[in-house]
Amino acid sequence: MLCVTVFCVLSLIWGGSWCEDLRFPPGFQFGAATSAYQVEGAWNASDKGRNVWDIMLHNTPSVTADGQSGDIACDSYHQWRMDIHMAKTLGLHFYRFSIAWSRILPTGFSNKISKDGVGYYNKLIDGLLRSGVEPVVTLYHYDLPQNIQSLGGWANPLIVDWFADYAGIVFSHYADRVKTWITINEPLILCDHMYNVGDIVPMVKEDLLGPYVCNKNVLLAHAKAWRIYNDTYKPHYHGKVSIANNPIWLEPLSEEDEELTELAREFGTGRYSDPIYTEQGGWPPAVEEIMAEYSKKQGFPYSRLPSFTEEEKKLIQGTYDFFSLNQYTSRLVRAAHEDETPGTWFSFGSKELNVVLETDPKWAFSDLKMIAVTPSGMRRQINWIKERYNNVSILITENGFATRDPGLYDTQRIHFIREYLREVLLAIKEDGANVIGYTVWSLMDNFEWMFGYTMKFGLYAVDFSHPLRLRTPRASALFYANVIKHHSLDNHSPEQYQHLKSTNLKSNNSSPATISIKELLLIFILIHVIL
Repeated sequence: MLCVTVFCVLSLIWGGSWCEDLRFPPGFQFGAATSAYQVEGAWNASDKGRNVWDIMLHNTPSVTADGQSGDIACDSYHQWRMDIHMAKTLGLHFYRFSIAWSRILPTGFSNKISKDGVGYYNKLIDGLLRSGVEPVVTLYHYDLPQNIQSLGGWANPLIVDWFADYAGIVFSHYADRVKTWITINEPLILCDHMYNVGDIVPMVKEDLLGPYVCNKNVLLAHAKAWRIYNDTYKPHYHGKVSIANNPIWLEPLSEEDEELTELAREFGTGRYSDPIYTEQGGWPPAVEEIMAEYSKKQGFPYSRLPSFTEEEKKLIQGTYDFFSLNQYTSRLVRAAHEDETPGTWFSFGSKELNVVLETDPKWAFSDLKMIAVTPSGMRRQINWIKERYNNVSILITENGFATRDPGLYDTQRIHFIREYLREVLLAIKEDGANVIGYTVWSLMDNFEWMFGYTMKFGLYAVDFSHPLRLRTPRASALFYANVIKHHSLDNHSPEQYQHLKSTNLKSNNSSPATISIKELLLIFILIHVIL
């Protein structure tokens, strides 16, 4: 026994984890995610309407890093069987994808429903279920119908009812089979980043009122959709609905910055969560107060953060069945120095709070420089949600690593997933957090918004030069499949996948589809023998 104890201690000193309990609790589920515009293609198939990306990128292709669009993307509209095969081969418990609003409602409004659009998602949902993979469906993932954007988009209060109409139609077609729903993806990007910076389609910059009007409208739209499901479909199908928030974890630079950091957390996470998850509802009181004061200093006769009526507050309050968490990275918070102007919220700072957001020079980064690799931030963010919202169940609906390298031997992605999952385990086992699942972004390389096809997040590499958009598993796909198979983060190392090290997607003259199946089966057999 003494030898075992000494061995454990030494292994920890050397950075090993042989004595750590890396098993996930029973019932914990693993998934992977994509979104409609990023993978589907078929931008003008049948009677599909035009979304903001279709219009912007056809008129001004230079706004993306490579001048490309999602017109074809991964061609999942036609290659959906391949997507299901990937999900099944990985052993995913669920596959999170989004529905294209303009594919279901070509005008954006409820006057016309596309039979072909409805049929496409029927095929995908039914195919996933036949393969033993649960569909997790997002109603909105950045691809607003252009007709609605032309009327003001998320700044128009009428969008609350337009979104509710759309949600009700989608529920009516798929609620009998889909048990987990996300209403709106990442409102922090949709509202705060889009209106403050204006560098994401539809390229609208209005940082005085835009972020906050959008914030309120998103919460009301989510709430109406949730109540439609809760009142009409939940009694029959017993599904769950949430909204996907994407907070950046904020850590104080020094002890003196702790109070300011907590205010910044409320300003970011709290504005999109407190109205839903707290018993009192409404905006975080400290944020409401500081916005009123700052607005007055700017000469406004009212707060730039619009108030809720009591009816609106009650409409939003309690509209959740779990907390949907997209978590990638962290920032350090400090007070701005005298005569220092804070950068733009939410990446660099906040003028309203007089805070500056920084990164630690010791942190590693993905090739998407906004994403600093900070696994401990995952655990701390989970615990903040746990403490603030009464230990609500948390489904991690996005977490992933970006690289420009198209190669298959993606050891950095393996380390990223492994270390973030370890922090999830610590949050569950040591802190008592109620985390019920984890989702990798993304199942495959796709159209990464303003980065086009230059940024890769995929467990599977996609050959965008091939007419069939063939998919090939990376080492991270094999690693993740192994984690799912064993329900554990045991000592599987990247070295197991060195046979992929010299493999280059572009130089592979054989069929990637054929190789992918053989490689995966061979690796699983070898791993089983080794273990």
